[in-house]
Amino acid sequence: MTSTLVFKLLRDVRVPLLVTALTLAAFQCFWAKVVERVVGDLQPVFDLMANTSGLSLSRVREEVLFQGPGRAIRSLIGGSNVDLDRAQDLLTIGFVHPLVIVIFCMWGVGRGAGALAGELDRGTMELLLAQPIARSSLLAAHLIVDAITIPILCLSLWAGNAIGVAWIGPRIQVNAIDVAKLEANGEGGLKKLTYLIETPTLQWGPFSTGPFRVSLQGPGLLGGQAAERGEGDRLRVDAWPFGKALGFVGGLIFAISGYTVWLSSMGRFRWRVLGFAVLATLCMFLINLLGQMWDVLEPLRPWTVFYYYQPQQAIQGQAASWPMMAVLFGVGAAGYGLALWTFTRRDLPAPL
Repeated sequence: MTSTLVFKLLRDVRVPLLVTALTLAAFQCFWAKVVERVVGDLQPVFDLMANTSGLSLSRVREEVLFQGPGRAIRSLIGGSNVDLDRAQDLLTIGFVHPLVIVIFCMWGVGRGAGALAGELDRGTMELLLAQPIARSSLLAAHLIVDAITIPILCLSLWAGNAIGVAWIGPRIQVNAIDVAKLEANGEGGLKKLTYLIETPTLQWGPFSTGPFRVSLQGPGLLGGQAAERGEGDRLRVDAWPFGKALGFVGGLIFAISGYTVWLSSMGRFRWRVLGFAVLATLCMFLINLLGQMWDVLEPLRPWTVFYYYQPQQAIQGQAASWPMMAVLFGVGAAGYGLALWTFTRRDLPAPL
């Protein structure tokens, strides 16, 4: 009977699952193109602006762009663990982008709220439990559906990332900026590039000349080899390391679904459970975000599930991030355990 219920639940979610999976894959492809545009076309422009002002790009970024309200943006994209000069690190932002987080939350909250309270709200719980099925088997069916659908969402995210990386190539090409052309078009305020020319030593019998060093100023190109600054790995992208982050993606969705199922086991109306779950999830997200900038909220961050969602550290190979993933799955398992304890002991109201 449990298998029949599992197939029925899978039929119910097949359309939302397909839409969500395609949305996640499409966004990852889109984000790969965004990274190509930023690194290949915009980064040389930022380098040129920094060079003409006499400041390093990292100093401008830290002291101007990410100060004040800009700290919230830095927190959203991963904080100081992300090197914005590396294409691979920029690509990891797609796993923590607010849109992706919202999709995870929508799936987890929607699935959890409709699991038990949704059946009561529609008046179908009485008909369902009239069949030869225990309440624990009903919860087990929803757990099996999560075990099937969540990996599908994780793989769709990784597949979109792999397609995007294959689309932009294993190495992003940096487009050169012709400074002479910019100045010819009236783009003022650009300093000419300085060239240092050193002549070789010339020997004529007992006489020798050189070397002479001459410093010249003139227009040049910014980009290509100059923009790469000799950093071969800075422009490379690889989709395989992103597979290490899929456990965090699945853990976050499972954690949100777990505590929402617990709320659903105590509720009667789906919309009310949705309201409480959305409020709790939003509060945890804001506490984790603002706690990175406000010391008052910093001690509360470990009490949120988003504090343990660290896919970027996993992609970068930081071993200390794996216990965080275990916490996420533990929260989901605890939610289902509390839901089992609550649902098997409560009195179910008659349908209105």
